[in-house]
Amino acid sequence: MTRTDHFAYWPKLTKSLTVPETTLVDNLIVSAMRFPAHEAIYYYGNSMTYRQLMDEVEALAGYLQHKLGVSKGNKVLLFMQNSPQFVIAYYAILRADAVVVPINPMLKASELEFYIKDCDIQNGIIGQELMEEVQPTLTSTPLQNLVIAAYSDYKGDNFGGVVPEEVSTPRKAFTETGYYLWEDAIQSGYPPEERGSTVDDLAVIPYTSGTTGLPKGCMHTNRTVQANTIGANYWSRTTTNSRNLMTLPLFHVTGMIHSMHMPIFAGSTMVIMTRWNRETAQKLIKEQQCTHWVTISTMLIDFLANPDLKPEELTSLISISGGGAAVPKAVGEKLYQLTGLEFVEGYGLSETIAQTHFNPPDRPKRQCLGIPAFDVDARIIDPVTNEEVESGEIGEIVVNGPQVMAGYFNREDENRNAFIDIDGKSFFRTGDIARRDDEGYFFIVDRVKRMINASGYNVWPTEVESHLYNHEAIQQACVVGVPHPRKGEDIKAFVILNEDYQGKVTEEEIVEWARKHMAAYKYPRQVEFKQEFPTTNSGKILWRKLQEEEKEKVERVNR
Repeated sequence: MTRTDHFAYWPKLTKSLTVPETTLVDNLIVSAMRFPAHEAIYYYGNSMTYRQLMDEVEALAGYLQHKLGVSKGNKVLLFMQNSPQFVIAYYAILRADAVVVPINPMLKASELEFYIKDCDIQNGIIGQELMEEVQPTLTSTPLQNLVIAAYSDYKGDNFGGVVPEEVSTPRKAFTETGYYLWEDAIQSGYPPEERGSTVDDLAVIPYTSGTTGLPKGCMHTNRTVQANTIGANYWSRTTTNSRNLMTLPLFHVTGMIHSMHMPIFAGSTMVIMTRWNRETAQKLIKEQQCTHWVTISTMLIDFLANPDLKPEELTSLISISGGGAAVPKAVGEKLYQLTGLEFVEGYGLSETIAQTHFNPPDRPKRQCLGIPAFDVDARIIDPVTNEEVESGEIGEIVVNGPQVMAGYFNREDENRNAFIDIDGKSFFRTGDIARRDDEGYFFIVDRVKRMINASGYNVWPTEVESHLYNHEAIQQACVVGVPHPRKGEDIKAFVILNEDYQGKVTEEEIVEWARKHMAAYKYPRQVEFKQEFPTTNSGKILWRKLQEEEKEKVERVNR
Protein backbone atom coordinates (compact mmCIF):
# COMPACT_ATOMS: atom_id res chain seq x y z
CA MET A 1 0.00 0.00 0.00
CA THR A 2 1.33 3.45 -0.91
CA ARG A 3 1.91 5.38 2.31
CA THR A 4 1.09 9.10 2.58
CA ASP A 5 1.70 9.79 6.30
CA HIS A 6 4.92 11.65 5.48
CA PHE A 7 2.98 14.27 3.52
CA ALA A 8 2.07 15.89 6.84
CA TYR A 9 5.70 17.05 7.02
CA TRP A 10 6.18 17.81 3.33
CA PRO A 11 7.76 21.20 2.50
CA LYS A 12 5.60 23.96 0.98
CA LEU A 13 5.95 22.38 -2.44
CA THR A 14 3.80 20.33 -4.78
CA LYS A 15 3.99 16.64 -4.01
CA SER A 16 4.54 15.67 -7.63
CA LEU A 17 6.81 16.94 -10.41
CA THR A 18 6.36 16.44 -14.14
CA VAL A 19 9.66 15.28 -15.64
CA PRO A 20 10.63 17.40 -18.68
CA GLU A 21 10.45 15.81 -22.12
CA THR A 22 13.86 17.36 -22.80
CA THR A 23 17.44 16.18 -22.33
CA LEU A 24 20.15 17.25 -19.92
CA VAL A 25 21.83 19.17 -22.74
CA ASP A 26 18.65 21.21 -23.11
CA ASN A 27 19.11 22.36 -19.50
CA LEU A 28 22.50 23.84 -20.40
CA ILE A 29 21.25 25.35 -23.64
CA VAL A 30 18.38 27.10 -21.86
CA SER A 31 20.59 28.41 -19.04
CA ALA A 32 23.16 29.68 -21.56
CA MET A 33 20.40 31.45 -23.49
CA ARG A 34 18.83 32.95 -20.38
CA PHE A 35 22.00 33.88 -18.51
CA PRO A 36 24.86 34.07 -21.03
CA ALA A 37 27.03 36.40 -18.93
CA HIS A 38 26.22 34.75 -15.59
CA GLU A 39 29.07 32.90 -13.86
CA ALA A 40 28.72 29.16 -14.41
CA ILE A 41 32.03 28.03 -12.89
CA TYR A 42 34.53 29.43 -10.41
CA TYR A 43 37.79 27.47 -10.30
CA TYR A 44 40.77 28.47 -8.17
CA GLY A 45 40.70 32.13 -9.16
CA ASN A 46 39.23 31.81 -12.64
CA SER A 47 35.64 32.21 -13.86
CA MET A 48 33.66 30.88 -16.81
CA THR A 49 30.30 32.23 -17.96
CA TYR A 50 27.41 30.14 -19.24
CA ARG A 51 28.10 31.39 -22.76
CA GLN A 52 31.71 30.21 -22.52
CA LEU A 53 30.65 26.87 -21.03
CA MET A 54 28.15 26.27 -23.83
CA ASP A 55 30.69 27.24 -26.52
CA GLU A 56 33.28 24.79 -25.19
CA VAL A 57 30.71 21.99 -24.88
CA GLU A 58 29.75 22.55 -28.53
CA ALA A 59 33.39 22.64 -29.63
CA LEU A 60 34.35 19.42 -27.85
CA ALA A 61 31.19 17.66 -29.06
CA GLY A 62 32.04 18.54 -32.65
CA TYR A 63 35.58 17.25 -32.16
CA LEU A 64 34.35 13.96 -30.71
CA GLN A 65 32.03 13.47 -33.67
CA HIS A 66 34.18 14.63 -36.58
CA LYS A 67 37.72 13.78 -35.39
CA LEU A 68 37.16 10.67 -33.26
CA GLY A 69 34.03 9.31 -34.94
CA VAL A 70 31.84 9.27 -31.83
CA SER A 71 28.23 8.59 -32.80
CA LYS A 72 24.87 8.15 -31.11
CA GLY A 73 24.87 5.55 -28.36
CA ASN A 74 28.66 5.14 -28.18
CA LYS A 75 30.02 4.80 -24.65
CA VAL A 76 32.72 7.36 -23.80
CA LEU A 77 35.02 7.00 -20.77
CA LEU A 78 35.21 10.05 -18.49
CA PHE A 79 38.18 9.47 -16.19
CA MET A 80 38.93 12.75 -14.51
CA GLN A 81 38.87 14.61 -11.21
CA ASN A 82 36.51 17.48 -10.41
CA SER A 83 37.34 20.32 -12.78
CA PRO A 84 35.76 22.58 -15.39
CA GLN A 85 36.85 19.99 -17.96
CA PHE A 86 34.80 17.29 -16.25
CA VAL A 87 31.66 19.41 -16.60
CA ILE A 88 32.48 20.37 -20.20
CA ALA A 89 33.35 16.79 -21.15
CA TYR A 90 30.22 15.33 -19.57
CA TYR A 91 27.91 17.66 -21.46
CA ALA A 92 29.95 17.41 -24.67
CA ILE A 93 29.56 13.63 -24.66
CA LEU A 94 25.81 14.09 -24.28
CA ARG A 95 25.80 16.81 -26.96
CA ALA A 96 27.44 14.28 -29.29
CA ASP A 97 24.47 11.95 -28.56
CA ALA A 98 26.83 9.53 -26.81
CA VAL A 99 26.70 7.96 -23.32
CA VAL A 100 28.88 9.08 -20.41
CA VAL A 101 30.72 6.36 -18.47
CA PRO A 102 32.17 8.21 -15.44
CA ILE A 103 34.79 6.19 -13.59
CA ASN A 104 36.38 6.80 -10.19
CA PRO A 105 39.74 8.55 -10.81
CA MET A 106 41.23 6.68 -7.85
CA LEU A 107 41.16 3.36 -9.70
CA LYS A 108 44.31 1.56 -10.79
CA ALA A 109 44.95 0.22 -14.30
CA SER A 110 44.05 -3.36 -13.38
CA GLU A 111 40.68 -2.16 -12.07
CA LEU A 112 40.01 0.31 -14.90
CA GLU A 113 40.40 -2.40 -17.52
CA PHE A 114 37.17 -4.08 -16.45
CA TYR A 115 35.00 -1.03 -17.11
CA ILE A 116 36.49 -0.33 -20.53
CA LYS A 117 35.85 -3.90 -21.63
CA ASP A 118 32.40 -4.08 -20.04
CA CYS A 119 31.16 -1.08 -22.05
CA ASP A 120 33.32 -1.74 -25.13
CA ILE A 121 34.73 1.79 -24.88
CA GLN A 122 36.87 3.10 -27.72
CA ASN A 123 37.13 6.78 -26.75
CA GLY A 124 38.01 8.45 -23.47
CA ILE A 125 38.46 11.90 -21.96
CA ILE A 126 41.20 11.79 -19.37
CA GLY A 127 42.94 14.00 -16.82
CA GLN A 128 46.64 14.07 -17.68
CA GLU A 129 47.66 13.00 -14.18
CA LEU A 130 45.79 9.71 -14.72
CA MET A 131 47.57 8.71 -17.90
CA GLU A 132 49.88 6.28 -16.12
CA GLU A 133 46.82 4.25 -15.15
CA VAL A 134 45.20 4.50 -18.60
CA GLN A 135 48.20 3.67 -20.78
CA PRO A 136 48.55 0.03 -19.63
CA THR A 137 44.94 -0.63 -20.70
CA LEU A 138 45.47 0.40 -24.33
CA THR A 139 46.94 -2.96 -25.33
CA SER A 140 44.30 -5.09 -23.57
CA THR A 141 41.04 -3.18 -24.16
CA PRO A 142 39.12 -1.59 -27.06
CA LEU A 143 40.22 1.89 -25.91
CA GLN A 144 41.94 3.68 -28.82
CA ASN A 145 41.54 7.46 -28.61
CA LEU A 146 42.19 9.76 -25.64
CA VAL A 147 41.46 13.44 -25.24
CA ILE A 148 43.88 14.54 -22.49
CA ALA A 149 43.18 17.53 -20.25
CA ALA A 150 45.37 19.62 -17.93
CA TYR A 151 43.42 21.26 -15.10
CA SER A 152 45.97 24.09 -14.95
CA ASP A 153 44.58 25.45 -18.23
CA TYR A 154 41.47 26.60 -16.33
CA LYS A 155 42.82 27.90 -13.02
CA GLY A 156 43.44 31.55 -12.23
CA ASP A 157 46.79 33.15 -11.43
CA ASN A 158 45.95 34.87 -8.16
CA PHE A 159 44.13 32.32 -6.01
CA GLY A 160 45.37 32.75 -2.44
CA GLY A 161 44.44 29.33 -1.10
CA VAL A 162 45.89 25.84 -1.46
CA VAL A 163 46.01 24.67 -5.08
CA PRO A 164 46.32 20.89 -5.52
CA GLU A 165 49.38 19.62 -7.37
CA GLU A 166 47.18 18.23 -10.16
CA VAL A 167 45.76 21.71 -10.72
CA SER A 168 49.09 23.56 -10.70
CA THR A 169 50.94 21.10 -12.97
CA PRO A 170 51.44 22.63 -16.44
CA ARG A 171 50.08 20.99 -19.55
CA LYS A 172 52.22 18.09 -20.77
CA ALA A 173 52.94 17.15 -24.36
CA PHE A 174 51.58 13.86 -25.72
CA THR A 175 52.47 12.97 -29.29
CA GLU A 176 51.62 9.28 -29.53
CA THR A 177 49.03 8.06 -32.03
CA GLY A 178 45.53 8.25 -30.59
CA TYR A 179 46.45 10.95 -28.07
CA TYR A 180 44.72 14.33 -28.51
CA LEU A 181 45.23 17.44 -26.41
CA TRP A 182 42.18 19.06 -24.85
CA GLU A 183 43.23 22.53 -25.94
CA ASP A 184 43.53 21.41 -29.58
CA ALA A 185 40.08 19.85 -29.40
CA ILE A 186 38.48 23.03 -28.05
CA GLN A 187 40.21 25.19 -30.68
CA SER A 188 39.59 22.84 -33.62
CA GLY A 189 36.44 24.55 -34.86
CA TYR A 190 34.46 21.40 -35.69
CA PRO A 191 30.72 22.22 -35.47
CA PRO A 192 28.62 19.53 -33.79
CA GLU A 193 25.93 17.75 -35.75
CA GLU A 194 22.23 18.28 -35.15
CA ARG A 195 21.14 16.78 -31.86
CA GLY A 196 19.45 13.41 -32.10
CA SER A 197 19.03 12.20 -28.52
CA THR A 198 15.66 12.05 -26.82
CA VAL A 199 14.59 12.03 -23.19
CA ASP A 200 14.45 8.23 -23.20
CA ASP A 201 17.89 7.65 -24.70
CA LEU A 202 20.73 6.49 -22.43
CA ALA A 203 22.67 9.39 -20.94
CA VAL A 204 25.03 7.93 -18.32
CA ILE A 205 26.16 4.59 -16.90
CA PRO A 206 27.48 5.03 -13.35
CA TYR A 207 28.87 1.84 -11.84
CA THR A 208 28.05 0.18 -8.56
CA SER A 209 29.08 -3.08 -6.92
CA GLY A 210 26.68 -6.01 -7.07
CA THR A 211 25.95 -9.17 -5.20
CA THR A 212 28.64 -11.05 -7.12
CA GLY A 213 31.28 -8.44 -6.28
CA LEU A 214 31.66 -7.46 -9.94
CA PRO A 215 30.89 -3.80 -10.69
CA LYS A 216 27.60 -3.23 -12.53
CA GLY A 217 26.69 -0.38 -14.85
CA CYS A 218 23.40 1.36 -14.03
CA MET A 219 21.63 2.45 -17.21
CA HIS A 220 20.17 5.91 -16.77
CA THR A 221 18.29 7.80 -19.43
CA ASN A 222 17.90 11.55 -19.70
CA ARG A 223 14.47 11.06 -18.14
CA THR A 224 15.68 9.28 -14.99
CA VAL A 225 18.47 11.82 -14.47
CA GLN A 226 16.14 14.74 -15.10
CA ALA A 227 13.73 13.43 -12.48
CA ASN A 228 16.31 13.81 -9.72
CA THR A 229 17.87 16.94 -11.18
CA ILE A 230 14.67 18.96 -11.00
CA GLY A 231 13.63 17.25 -7.76
CA ALA A 232 16.91 18.26 -6.10
CA ASN A 233 16.58 21.78 -7.46
CA TYR A 234 13.16 22.48 -5.96
CA TRP A 235 13.77 20.61 -2.70
CA SER A 236 17.02 22.54 -2.16
CA ARG A 237 15.37 25.86 -3.05
CA THR A 238 18.09 26.71 -5.52
CA THR A 239 17.94 29.93 -7.53
CA THR A 240 19.97 31.40 -10.36
CA ASN A 241 22.05 33.30 -7.82
CA SER A 242 22.84 30.27 -5.65
CA ARG A 243 26.51 29.40 -5.37
CA ASN A 244 27.19 25.69 -4.95
CA LEU A 245 30.39 24.47 -3.30
CA MET A 246 31.45 21.34 -5.19
CA THR A 247 33.47 18.96 -3.02
CA LEU A 248 31.89 15.57 -3.74
CA PRO A 249 33.39 13.68 -6.71
CA LEU A 250 31.41 14.18 -9.90
CA PHE A 251 31.79 10.57 -11.03
CA HIS A 252 29.55 9.66 -8.08
CA VAL A 253 25.81 10.15 -8.48
CA THR A 254 25.35 12.49 -5.49
CA GLY A 255 27.97 14.96 -6.69
CA MET A 256 26.82 14.48 -10.28
CA ILE A 257 23.21 15.47 -9.52
CA HIS A 258 23.55 18.00 -6.72
CA SER A 259 26.83 19.72 -7.60
CA MET A 260 26.62 19.71 -11.43
CA HIS A 261 23.25 18.93 -13.02
CA MET A 262 21.20 20.85 -10.47
CA PRO A 263 23.22 24.10 -10.69
CA ILE A 264 23.19 23.94 -14.49
CA PHE A 265 19.42 23.43 -14.52
CA ALA A 266 19.04 26.48 -12.26
CA GLY A 267 21.65 28.56 -14.09
CA SER A 268 23.55 28.98 -10.82
CA THR A 269 27.27 28.89 -10.07
CA MET A 270 29.50 25.87 -9.42
CA VAL A 271 32.47 26.61 -7.13
CA ILE A 272 34.72 23.66 -7.93
CA MET A 273 37.32 21.98 -5.75
CA THR A 274 39.49 19.29 -7.36
CA ARG A 275 40.74 17.97 -4.03
CA TRP A 276 39.25 18.26 -0.57
CA ASN A 277 41.02 20.71 1.72
CA ARG A 278 39.20 22.12 4.71
CA GLU A 279 41.06 25.44 4.72
CA THR A 280 40.30 25.92 1.01
CA ALA A 281 36.64 25.08 1.61
CA GLN A 282 36.56 27.63 4.43
CA LYS A 283 38.11 30.26 2.15
CA LEU A 284 35.75 29.56 -0.73
CA ILE A 285 32.62 29.64 1.41
CA LYS A 286 33.67 33.01 2.82
CA GLU A 287 35.04 34.70 -0.29
CA GLN A 288 32.70 33.20 -2.88
CA GLN A 289 29.67 33.49 -0.60
CA CYS A 290 28.64 29.88 -1.18
CA THR A 291 24.99 29.20 -0.36
CA HIS A 292 24.65 25.43 -0.89
CA TRP A 293 27.04 22.65 0.08
CA VAL A 294 26.33 18.97 -0.51
CA THR A 295 28.89 16.82 1.29
CA ILE A 296 29.47 13.63 3.27
CA SER A 297 30.03 13.15 6.98
CA THR A 298 33.80 12.60 6.74
CA MET A 299 34.31 15.96 5.00
CA LEU A 300 31.98 17.69 7.43
CA ILE A 301 33.74 16.20 10.46
CA ASP A 302 37.12 17.35 9.12
CA PHE A 303 35.74 20.79 8.24
CA LEU A 304 34.31 21.35 11.73
CA ALA A 305 37.55 20.16 13.36
CA ASN A 306 39.34 23.22 11.95
CA PRO A 307 40.25 25.33 15.02
CA ASP A 308 40.33 28.49 12.89
CA LEU A 309 36.72 28.17 11.73
CA LYS A 310 34.61 31.23 12.61
CA PRO A 311 30.79 31.45 12.52
CA GLU A 312 30.87 34.80 10.72
CA GLU A 313 32.68 33.19 7.78
CA LEU A 314 29.78 30.80 7.14
CA THR A 315 26.83 33.17 7.15
CA SER A 316 26.25 32.84 3.38
CA LEU A 317 25.34 29.15 3.74
CA ILE A 318 21.62 28.42 3.65
CA SER A 319 21.79 24.66 3.07
CA ILE A 320 24.22 21.89 4.06
CA SER A 321 23.10 18.43 3.04
CA GLY A 322 24.35 15.03 1.96
CA GLY A 323 24.17 11.29 2.32
CA GLY A 324 26.36 8.22 2.66
CA ALA A 325 27.38 7.47 6.26
CA ALA A 326 25.16 9.04 8.90
CA VAL A 327 26.43 12.23 10.53
CA PRO A 328 27.20 11.57 14.23
CA LYS A 329 24.86 13.35 16.63
CA ALA A 330 27.66 15.43 18.19
CA VAL A 331 28.78 16.64 14.77
CA GLY A 332 25.25 17.68 13.83
CA GLU A 333 24.97 19.61 17.08
CA LYS A 334 28.30 21.36 16.50
CA LEU A 335 27.25 22.34 12.99
CA TYR A 336 23.99 23.77 14.29
CA GLN A 337 25.75 25.77 17.02
CA LEU A 338 28.18 27.17 14.46
CA THR A 339 25.80 27.96 11.61
CA GLY A 340 22.23 27.62 12.85
CA LEU A 341 21.74 25.00 10.11
CA GLU A 342 20.70 21.38 10.50
CA PHE A 343 22.53 18.88 8.30
CA VAL A 344 19.83 17.61 5.94
CA GLU A 345 20.46 13.97 5.16
CA GLY A 346 19.15 12.01 2.21
CA TYR A 347 19.27 8.50 0.81
CA GLY A 348 19.76 7.03 -2.62
CA LEU A 349 21.85 4.71 -4.76
CA SER A 350 23.62 4.61 -8.10
CA GLU A 351 20.62 2.63 -9.33
CA THR A 352 18.40 5.64 -8.54
CA ILE A 353 20.89 8.32 -9.69
CA ALA A 354 21.06 9.72 -6.12
CA GLN A 355 18.05 10.49 -3.95
CA THR A 356 14.91 8.51 -3.35
CA HIS A 357 14.54 10.05 0.13
CA PHE A 358 15.10 13.56 1.50
CA ASN A 359 14.73 15.04 4.92
CA PRO A 360 12.37 18.03 4.80
CA PRO A 361 14.64 21.11 5.07
CA ASP A 362 12.37 22.67 7.71
CA ARG A 363 11.88 19.48 9.73
CA PRO A 364 14.86 17.15 9.35
CA LYS A 365 15.62 14.34 11.75
CA ARG A 366 19.20 13.48 12.58
CA GLN A 367 20.72 10.18 11.46
CA CYS A 368 17.64 9.68 9.31
CA LEU A 369 17.23 8.87 5.61
CA GLY A 370 14.26 11.21 5.34
CA ILE A 371 10.91 10.78 3.60
CA PRO A 372 10.24 9.54 0.05
CA ALA A 373 11.05 12.20 -2.57
CA PHE A 374 8.80 13.47 -5.37
CA ASP A 375 6.66 10.69 -6.87
CA VAL A 376 8.57 7.95 -5.02
CA ASP A 377 6.65 5.00 -3.63
CA ALA A 378 8.99 3.55 -0.99
CA ARG A 379 8.01 0.53 1.07
CA ILE A 380 9.61 -1.76 3.60
CA ILE A 381 9.11 -5.46 2.99
CA ASP A 382 10.13 -8.68 4.63
CA PRO A 383 13.09 -9.72 2.45
CA VAL A 384 12.06 -13.38 2.65
CA THR A 385 8.27 -13.28 2.24
CA ASN A 386 8.20 -9.97 0.26
CA GLU A 387 5.23 -8.89 2.38
CA GLU A 388 5.07 -5.26 3.49
CA VAL A 389 5.79 -4.75 7.20
CA GLU A 390 4.21 -2.33 9.66
CA SER A 391 5.71 0.95 10.86
CA GLY A 392 8.44 0.33 13.39
CA GLU A 393 9.26 -3.11 12.00
CA ILE A 394 12.45 -3.68 10.06
CA GLY A 395 12.72 -4.93 6.51
CA GLU A 396 14.19 -4.19 3.09
CA ILE A 397 13.61 -0.85 1.37
CA VAL A 398 12.08 -1.19 -2.10
CA VAL A 399 11.42 1.84 -4.30
CA ASN A 400 9.37 2.76 -7.33
CA GLY A 401 9.95 6.17 -8.88
CA PRO A 402 10.86 8.12 -12.01
CA GLN A 403 14.58 8.08 -11.13
CA VAL A 404 14.96 4.28 -10.99
CA MET A 405 17.40 2.99 -13.62
CA ALA A 406 16.33 1.15 -16.75
CA GLY A 407 18.42 -1.80 -15.54
CA TYR A 408 21.98 -3.05 -15.22
CA PHE A 409 24.02 -2.95 -18.42
CA ASN A 410 24.57 -6.46 -19.83
CA ARG A 411 23.38 -8.09 -16.59
CA GLU A 412 20.09 -9.81 -17.37
CA ASP A 413 20.38 -12.24 -14.46
CA GLU A 414 21.04 -9.37 -12.06
CA ASN A 415 18.07 -7.46 -13.47
CA ARG A 416 15.71 -10.35 -12.77
CA ASN A 417 16.81 -10.37 -9.14
CA ALA A 418 16.89 -6.59 -8.70
CA PHE A 419 13.20 -5.88 -9.24
CA ILE A 420 9.97 -7.10 -7.71
CA ASP A 421 6.35 -6.50 -8.72
CA ILE A 422 4.03 -5.20 -6.00
CA ASP A 423 0.47 -4.05 -6.67
CA GLY A 424 1.16 -4.02 -10.39
CA LYS A 425 4.22 -1.76 -10.10
CA SER A 426 7.92 -2.56 -10.47
CA PHE A 427 10.02 -1.87 -7.38
CA PHE A 428 13.81 -1.85 -7.14
CA ARG A 429 15.21 -3.91 -4.27
CA THR A 430 17.80 -1.75 -2.53
CA GLY A 431 19.23 -4.49 -0.33
CA ASP A 432 19.17 -2.03 2.60
CA ILE A 433 17.41 -2.88 5.85
CA ALA A 434 15.49 -0.03 7.48
CA ARG A 435 12.44 0.90 9.52
CA ARG A 436 9.81 3.60 9.08
CA ASP A 437 8.58 5.58 12.06
CA ASP A 438 4.97 6.65 12.64
CA GLU A 439 5.57 9.93 10.80
CA GLY A 440 6.82 8.24 7.64
CA TYR A 441 10.54 8.94 8.12
CA PHE A 442 12.94 6.13 7.18
CA PHE A 443 15.92 5.03 9.30
CA ILE A 444 18.68 2.69 8.13
CA VAL A 445 19.25 -0.39 10.29
CA ASP A 446 21.60 -2.69 8.40
CA ARG A 447 22.51 -3.89 4.91
CA VAL A 448 21.32 -7.05 3.26
CA LYS A 449 24.32 -6.84 1.00
CA ARG A 450 27.78 -7.32 2.34
CA MET A 451 28.92 -3.81 1.52
CA ILE A 452 31.35 -1.63 3.46
CA ASN A 453 30.67 2.11 3.59
CA ALA A 454 34.05 3.77 4.15
CA SER A 455 33.94 7.57 4.14
CA GLY A 456 30.92 7.51 1.87
CA TYR A 457 32.55 5.14 -0.65
CA ASN A 458 30.93 1.80 -1.27
CA VAL A 459 33.50 -0.99 -0.98
CA TRP A 460 32.64 -4.54 -1.96
CA PRO A 461 34.65 -7.07 0.12
CA THR A 462 34.62 -9.77 -2.59
CA GLU A 463 36.34 -7.39 -5.00
CA VAL A 464 39.01 -6.49 -2.44
CA GLU A 465 39.54 -10.17 -1.67
CA SER A 466 39.99 -10.96 -5.36
CA HIS A 467 42.80 -8.39 -5.55
CA LEU A 468 44.44 -9.73 -2.38
CA TYR A 469 44.60 -13.17 -3.94
CA ASN A 470 47.07 -11.73 -6.47
CA HIS A 471 49.65 -11.57 -3.68
CA GLU A 472 51.77 -14.71 -3.84
CA ALA A 473 51.88 -15.10 -0.06
CA ILE A 474 48.11 -15.12 0.44
CA GLN A 475 46.27 -18.42 0.57
CA GLN A 476 42.90 -17.13 1.77
CA ALA A 477 41.45 -13.71 2.52
CA CYS A 478 38.27 -12.46 4.14
CA VAL A 479 37.48 -8.74 4.17
CA VAL A 480 35.02 -7.11 6.57
CA GLY A 481 34.01 -3.64 7.66
CA VAL A 482 35.00 -2.63 11.18
CA PRO A 483 33.71 0.42 13.12
CA HIS A 484 35.67 3.65 12.69
CA PRO A 485 34.83 6.87 14.60
CA ARG A 486 35.41 9.18 11.62
CA LYS A 487 34.92 7.13 8.46
CA GLY A 488 31.96 5.12 9.68
CA GLU A 489 33.63 1.87 8.68
CA ASP A 490 37.22 0.84 8.04
CA ILE A 491 38.37 -2.06 5.89
CA LYS A 492 40.06 -5.02 7.55
CA ALA A 493 41.43 -8.12 5.87
CA PHE A 494 41.88 -11.43 7.63
CA VAL A 495 44.55 -13.42 5.83
CA ILE A 496 45.79 -17.00 5.87
CA LEU A 497 49.30 -17.19 4.45
CA ASN A 498 50.68 -19.91 2.22
CA GLU A 499 52.85 -22.21 4.28
CA ASP A 500 56.08 -21.15 2.54
CA TYR A 501 55.52 -17.51 3.53
CA GLN A 502 54.55 -17.89 7.16
CA GLY A 503 56.93 -15.86 9.28
CA LYS A 504 58.47 -14.27 6.16
CA VAL A 505 55.94 -11.53 5.47
CA THR A 506 54.37 -9.06 7.89
CA GLU A 507 50.85 -7.70 8.16
CA GLU A 508 52.21 -4.21 7.47
CA GLU A 509 53.80 -5.42 4.23
CA ILE A 510 50.44 -6.76 3.05
CA VAL A 511 48.82 -3.38 3.77
CA GLU A 512 51.55 -1.58 1.83
CA TRP A 513 51.23 -3.97 -1.11
CA ALA A 514 47.46 -3.47 -1.18
CA ARG A 515 47.89 0.30 -1.09
CA LYS A 516 49.94 0.15 -4.28
CA HIS A 517 47.54 -2.16 -6.12
CA MET A 518 44.10 -0.84 -5.17
CA ALA A 519 42.26 2.46 -5.15
CA ALA A 520 42.93 4.52 -2.01
CA TYR A 521 39.38 4.17 -0.70
CA LYS A 522 39.40 0.42 -1.24
CA TYR A 523 42.55 -1.13 0.17
CA PRO A 524 42.47 -2.62 3.70
CA ARG A 525 43.98 -0.41 6.40
CA GLN A 526 44.23 -3.36 8.76
CA VAL A 527 45.45 -6.91 8.17
CA GLU A 528 45.38 -9.75 10.68
CA PHE A 529 46.93 -13.14 10.04
CA LYS A 530 44.87 -16.21 10.91
CA GLN A 531 45.63 -19.93 10.91
CA GLU A 532 42.04 -20.76 9.95
CA PHE A 533 38.67 -19.12 9.37
CA PRO A 534 35.33 -20.04 10.93
CA THR A 535 33.29 -21.82 8.27
CA THR A 536 29.88 -23.35 7.68
CA ASN A 537 29.44 -27.09 7.22
CA SER A 538 29.65 -26.52 3.48
CA GLY A 539 32.98 -24.73 3.84
CA LYS A 540 31.80 -21.14 3.33
CA ILE A 541 33.69 -18.56 5.37
CA LEU A 542 31.60 -17.07 8.17
CA TRP A 543 32.59 -13.46 7.41
CA ARG A 544 29.81 -12.10 9.60
CA LYS A 545 31.25 -13.90 12.64
CA LEU A 546 34.63 -12.24 12.04
CA GLN A 547 32.93 -8.88 11.65
CA GLU A 548 30.90 -9.28 14.83
CA GLU A 549 34.05 -10.18 16.78
CA GLU A 550 35.70 -6.96 15.58
CA LYS A 551 32.68 -4.89 16.60
CA GLU A 552 32.73 -6.47 20.06
CA LYS A 553 36.43 -5.56 20.42
CA VAL A 554 35.68 -1.94 19.61
CA GLU A 555 32.73 -1.87 22.02
CA ARG A 556 34.88 -3.27 24.84
CA VAL A 557 37.52 -0.60 24.23
CA ASN A 558 34.89 2.17 24.23
CA ARG A 559 33.17 1.08 27.45
